[in-house]
Amino acid sequence: MIKQEQIRLMKGLIKHLDSGTNVDAGGIIKNPVDTYTSVDRFNLEWEKFFQDYPQIIGMSGDLPEPNSFVTINDFNAPIIATRDSQGKFRAFYNVCTHRGSVIEEEQSGVKAKFTCPFHAWTFNNEGDLIGYPRKEHFGKIDKECYKLTELPCLEKHGFLWVHPNPKGEINIDELFGDELNEEFTSWGNFDKMVRSHGDEYITDMNWKLAIDTFGETYHFQFIHKDSLFENVYGNLQMFDTFKRNARSIICKRDMDEIRKLPEEEWSILHAALPIYYLFPNIIFIPTVEGAFFIKVYPLENSPHKCVSKISFYFHPEVIEIADKMGVWNTNKKLGSKFSIPEDQNPLQAVATVFGEVIRDEDFEVAEKAYKGIRSGNIKNLTFGRNEQPLHFYHNTYREVLGLEKLPLLEA
Repeated sequence: MIKQEQIRLMKGLIKHLDSGTNVDAGGIIKNPVDTYTSVDRFNLEWEKFFQDYPQIIGMSGDLPEPNSFVTINDFNAPIIATRDSQGKFRAFYNVCTHRGSVIEEEQSGVKAKFTCPFHAWTFNNEGDLIGYPRKEHFGKIDKECYKLTELPCLEKHGFLWVHPNPKGEINIDELFGDELNEEFTSWGNFDKMVRSHGDEYITDMNWKLAIDTFGETYHFQFIHKDSLFENVYGNLQMFDTFKRNARSIICKRDMDEIRKLPEEEWSILHAALPIYYLFPNIIFIPTVEGAFFIKVYPLENSPHKCVSKISFYFHPEVIEIADKMGVWNTNKKLGSKFSIPEDQNPLQAVATVFGEVIRDEDFEVAEKAYKGIRSGNIKNLTFGRNEQPLHFYHNTYREVLGLEKLPLLEA
């Protein structure tokens, strides 16, 4: 992140710390519960957000070498993303052009070609049909007409975008704008991060409720009192928006010592935790060691179920250092509630514990809240003036759907 911006954000956090203040939206908003429960609303979101909008499917580290690939099954049509033999990122429908079978069923791997299990039609990772058996029996065809359907894709700032619609467009300037593009360029190293591992958390709640849990720190001293709250201040953050995207900065307790240093020695990652919201369903959290990357999707074509897919990435030099250090003290990282599993790499263990905080604390409470939301005993969810990111998230959803902005009420 640009040094000047780091200093501005850290000064803002220090001011909040010293004055006992927080971000202030200027009022409260009331969000109708049908935002989460309505089937009609859900169907509209599915079309606007997930079928006709560029999707960040992962990071460059998911395709670490030529001929690596991943398969995606989150947008109705199966997709395969590849890095071809020249290192170029490509994406296709993972559908055989002969009889429609899914070609590649593995989640990831390294292959230069893919063979359909139905009739052994074979395609290279540039989408070309390169062979099919018994040509003399099948008949003559023009292979050019049987290429895999290629999808618009883009690799930028270490992120992998795919548009689920072959006729769609990916315009990074429209998606991010100048400021966010400049900020991600200034980070400069996200494309070098190595993917360690990932996990999936399936919950009985609307997908937007999972996103909401990352939008405020008002809950930290309650839900996370024995975990994150021991090392991160609650109810205190900075917040900025970039087109449909946003960035929260939450304050680590390390700030108490870092603020004593000269400004030229300040580092945002040592003093705070940036949390990027990338419309519509991505949470991206850079850390000193790497980054946490969370994708949230609806499940079963229902507003009432979702899956959160979290992946953990680390900088290569951090991995090298960690291998030499041995076991770390996770309590310093995430609180006294947790300890490192002895059978895990230290970096993997820290990431896993962070995932457990999300799963066993944030999502567990949110899932219980969704039962209350569906009970019919509440008409609105109220977002306080200190929950400014939630104001932005939901008014952004509404703007894309052509709905009126939720009014700000005095409080």
